[in-house]
Amino acid sequence: MNIEQLYTNCLAQAAYYIESNGEVAIIDPIRDYQIYIDKADEQGHKIKYVFETHFHADFVSGHVDLAKATGATIIYGPKAETGFDALIATDGQVFSLGNLTITALHTPGHTPESTCYLLKDEIGKDHCVFTGDTLFVGDVGRPDLLDGNPDLNTEKMAGWLFDSLNSKLKPLGDNVIVYPAHGPGSACGKSMGKETFSTIGVQKASNYAMADLTKEEFIKQVTDGISAPPEYFFKDAKLNKQGYASISEIETNGMKALSVEEFETLKTDGALIIDSRDPLVFENGFVPRAINIGLNGQYAIWAATLFELDRKIILVTETGKEKESVIRLARVGFDNIAGYLEGGFEAWVGAEKRIDMLVSVDTEELALEQKHGKNIGILDVRKPSEFEQGHVENAEFSTLANLQDNLENIDKDKDQYVYCAGGYRSVIACSILKANGFHKVNNVYGGFGAIKNDDRVKVIMAEVQAPCSK
Repeated sequence: MNIEQLYTNCLAQAAYYIESNGEVAIIDPIRDYQIYIDKADEQGHKIKYVFETHFHADFVSGHVDLAKATGATIIYGPKAETGFDALIATDGQVFSLGNLTITALHTPGHTPESTCYLLKDEIGKDHCVFTGDTLFVGDVGRPDLLDGNPDLNTEKMAGWLFDSLNSKLKPLGDNVIVYPAHGPGSACGKSMGKETFSTIGVQKASNYAMADLTKEEFIKQVTDGISAPPEYFFKDAKLNKQGYASISEIETNGMKALSVEEFETLKTDGALIIDSRDPLVFENGFVPRAINIGLNGQYAIWAATLFELDRKIILVTETGKEKESVIRLARVGFDNIAGYLEGGFEAWVGAEKRIDMLVSVDTEELALEQKHGKNIGILDVRKPSEFEQGHVENAEFSTLANLQDNLENIDKDKDQYVYCAGGYRSVIACSILKANGFHKVNNVYGGFGAIKNDDRVKVIMAEVQAPCSK
């Protein structure tokens, strides 16, 4: 028996490769599926099943392409309806894999079709459970992905999730390993732990959602403080349910090397320019109207959060990073990538085209402007919870995800000083502002992490409540 967790950091997503006696099952594959075929071929194994825990909303799964390439059977849990051939398992249905068995446990709550898969070892002992988005380390899946279904509401889904945890997962042995579909950074939960696997016993002892709560208490805790899901979630879920274009087609189109003239024509026609270079490189010069979303962060997630999936995209990348920039966008559903600038930003400069630059300042300059500046604005683009914990005095707040909807409320005549936690999101925000006609834009190096450690900058911190003494 061999079980491998194949973790994709930029999606905070875990797929699984399970092998026994030469037969392989893949659970929740990512869209660029060839990695699973290569792994099986290297070891002389055959992929028999592709198990899906649910219709994923935060990325496009590789199930359709992988099944076509290998002849494997796609398996979903009860209530799933697909636009492609798939085996819809019944609750408790058992699948053999070499000397192992995998049992489908229908666990609705995150979605109606959500299903966990319990693996029993060669002697029939419960070994691990692949929990998808039903149970994470320290958290559970959000119950609000309703997609306009009039028969559902968040509270009803949360109630289903309570029943699923208590009837299907809590009764498992404490030593059973928990393999979830996501880790920290995913928007599919609200407070995930830093680990990417655990055990049932540890989760019963430490996960708030696995505590001995009444259904009413559980529903309140699970639904409290959930931020609205990104719009692309519903589009990705639809692609995973109905099928999608082959990733090889997207890669072929996206890997077209564009001359400066071809690139400029597409730019003039309204194509979205995504510059995937490091923010520290981007700030020193970029193609006007380009949006910087660096490969060194949650590149695809932010691209999908900020822009429609059907936008035509052209890329500026570091040399050698063209394919990665294309594939990572395809993972979240961008299918209209028209190519990349051949020779990168240096080719644009070499053609003597107009460039733009971004001013970045340190916390000392921010403090001086805060004290003496006559016409400045300070913009915080972090999450609401981050802002509430502490922020720069007199800062305006607009989370990055909503920035483009809030541009009319930001004063173009002011020198805007933009910060996030460390600098990645603030450069994205600054590039959006620049692309929309803001010229007085300054990125604050180090973000709030540096700001709060500089006594010269006036900040407002949340008061820490001292525990009550008896």
